[in-house]
Amino acid sequence: MLVRRAIPGDDEAIRQIITPIIRAGETYALPSDWTGAEALAYWRSPGHTVFVADDGAVVGTYYIRPNQSGGGDHVANCAFVTAASAQGRGVASAMCTHALQYAAAAGYVAMQFNFVVCTNTRAVALWQRFGFKIVGRLPEAFRHPRSGLVDALMMYRKL
Repeated sequence: MLVRRAIPGDDEAIRQIITPIIRAGETYALPSDWTGAEALAYWRSPGHTVFVADDGAVVGTYYIRPNQSGGGDHVANCAFVTAASAQGRGVASAMCTHALQYAAAAGYVAMQFNFVVCTNTRAVALWQRFGFKIVGRLPEAFRHPRSGLVDALMMYRKL
């Protein structure tokens, strides 16, 4: 599977992947009523470097950015989404491997996930498999549409 920088021609595939995830409201603290255009505009925000996982079709996407500006810009932050049709095929692992390599080459010294919803057990397990540690827990910080108030985790790894 090839992970490559996204081009404008990937935008429709990216929109189709991220919109249902954002609308489900289970993993990202973003407005679940966003249109596909709003979701794509957020994903493609200035400051986000966007990549796609491509196995002949775009099956996943992630962006990377500095976690903070100024004195915190040496720590990377990412967001990942895999197409529902491609889950369980190693797409997220391929993107995480790429993100860690890209971040190190770009001069970041660590990567941090600020808000991993604790009910997103597949993501938590994946990040832990890649060496991320849970360094903080925000009690009841996320309003899950089915589970109610659940914790959000902060996860961190040096590069």
